[in-house]
Amino acid sequence: MKTLLVTFLVALALPASAFAHARVSPATSLSGELQLYSLAVPTEKENLTTTKIVLTVPDGFGIDSFVASPGWTRQVQAQGSGEDAVVQKVTWTGGSTPTGEDSLFQFLAQPAKSTTYTFHVEQTYSDGSVVDWSGPESSDSPAPTIKAVSSIGGGGTSTLEIVAIALSAVALLLALVALVGGGGGRELA
Repeated sequence: MKTLLVTFLVALALPASAFAHARVSPATSLSGELQLYSLAVPTEKENLTTTKIVLTVPDGFGIDSFVASPGWTRQVQAQGSGEDAVVQKVTWTGGSTPTGEDSLFQFLAQPAKSTTYTFHVEQTYSDGSVVDWSGPESSDSPAPTIKAVSSIGGGGTSTLEIVAIALSAVALLLALVALVGGGGGRELA
């Protein structure tokens, strides 16, 4: 029974490795609403640091402002100026994110319509190598995406719901193991 439990827990842990990619969150958000987004880029190469991140913003995804990123310098490339400026590309340099940690950047933005937005991210390491996060979802370097919807609720399964179901399954399995393997406890009335 212990082997079954360990196998089940390992199977649950394996999909988590799929999250070791550049990502923009929340994965699902409301179109036409200003929201806080995060870009997280993992440093995966041993004994190197991430020193530069370039985010290319998809059409229709309007960045309004940025949260300060201590240790990083931000350069924004935009079309237009002032209130009408449309951010096209953001480059963060000067940081030094070690192996096993994520470079994290936050910004307020508004997706214009209900659709899937695909971001292009380039990550530069301290040895000058570059990871181009622009591939399909099944690749080793998938492009981060978000889905903008007109309303949240009903339909679809969110990552949070999947995690809740998985944790419920683990709790149920542990309860069954305790019930079956508990044997010598007190009698039920």
